[in-house]
Amino acid sequence: MPSVNLNVSYAPFVRTKDSIESVMYNVALALAPATIMSVWLFGMRALLVTLVCILSCIGFEWLMDTIRKKPASCLDGSALVTGLLLALNVPSNLPFWMLIIGSFIAIAAAKHVFGGLGYNIFNPALVARVFLLISFPAAMTSWPVPFAVDMETAASPLGILKTDGVAAAMKSLDLVNGFYGTMNGSMGETSTLALLAGAGWLFYKRYITFHIPLTMLGSVFLFTAIFHLIDPAAYAPPLFHMVTGGLILGTFFMATDMVTSPLSVRGQLIFGLGCGLLTAIIRLWGGYPEGVSFAILIMNGFVPLIDSWDLNDRKAIHQKKSVTT
Repeated sequence: MPSVNLNVSYAPFVRTKDSIESVMYNVALALAPATIMSVWLFGMRALLVTLVCILSCIGFEWLMDTIRKKPASCLDGSALVTGLLLALNVPSNLPFWMLIIGSFIAIAAAKHVFGGLGYNIFNPALVARVFLLISFPAAMTSWPVPFAVDMETAASPLGILKTDGVAAAMKSLDLVNGFYGTMNGSMGETSTLALLAGAGWLFYKRYITFHIPLTMLGSVFLFTAIFHLIDPAAYAPPLFHMVTGGLILGTFFMATDMVTSPLSVRGQLIFGLGCGLLTAIIRLWGGYPEGVSFAILIMNGFVPLIDSWDLNDRKAIHQKKSVTT
């Protein structure tokens, strides 16, 4: 029998009319409300941060393709989305050279080291964010105050919660303002409303499903609610955790990443549950005020195991049914 050479595209292998380009550019469109909101809150500096991240990621994508002698993929939209997500995960006053380093880590270390688009185990933008947070903690936790013309900085609500307790944190943030976005934080974590508007577009395009967001948000809400009921003076209410930090950004735009999340519904439910529980545990007792990035990256590492277990379990069930019938 003659051998046949098959050209295999990037994972995940889903039958769809959408191309990589259309998916990526629609994700970028979904991030537009949060990006516009960040520029409105933090001024032209936020726009410059966004442009530096996007252009750096596209440039490093081209460079890595050239070094690896691969067809140029810098304009397929994936580098654009990585740049946008990186920008939304950092403060608007972060020095440009740090943004360029973060872009290099995202594209070269977190993506091309594993083989490029479709092969990376971890979300590139989150790898870059955690690298910058560990390497430059002071710069990465210096949050500009919205509408401040002189780039005045102040602690984020989660930072205040970690250092000064529940009473001070609740006093620093009106939950309604937190929902609309007028609070300190990274460029993309301030407006829950803008992020939900973008997530609605992803649901409309059927690029994401409710399985990961529901279990991730639900587990954070229930876990923090339990401890708030046990000791309201020591633990913030669950609604505080819903509108602060990068929970909404991480839930809808990074935990649902097609490449780094499980393929099956059951796997996605487990993945979302793990992300939510780890986020809550780190927020309540960890050394960092925020736990979304760490939680998603930890669960990214479990995705191959989850997919393998789910596949083997389904094979076992199928074999058992075949024997009984």
